[in-house]
Amino acid sequence: MTSIDHLPVSEYAFPGPLRDSLIAAILRGDKTATTSLVVDYELEGEAMPSVGEHSAIVDSAGDRIAVEQITEVTIARVGDVDLAHAIAEGEGFETVAEWRAGHERFWHGVEYRSSVGDPSFTVDDDTLAVLVRFRVVPA
Repeated sequence: MTSIDHLPVSEYAFPGPLRDSLIAAILRGDKTATTSLVVDYELEGEAMPSVGEHSAIVDSAGDRIAVEQITEVTIARVGDVDLAHAIAEGEGFETVAEWRAGHERFWHGVEYRSSVGDPSFTVDDDTLAVLVRFRVVPA
């Protein structure tokens, strides 16, 4: 077991309804994968995630509610994300096109563009994504 209080945090989306729905999917076991962009890590000066790492999943209130363990990390072009990954995201995507549309709404949204400091930030097929698979483990 890992002490949840001493782990780095893992945040899904921004606090609010989207984060709440993603966490609910994680806790149900529906969501076992997530996608972020390489640019997120570059801007924050953070190392890429690696297999075996543990993090505390935080809810919209900032409370640590579960522990995740990374089981797989792949860097891929957004245009190369496959259906298996889209489905593993647990958001009800049935096609890669649905996955892409949902993620572009997020990445092209005001909150995300503000977080990367670029009001016209745009994702295309060649944008590098970090595809992570994880599992929830005992805290």
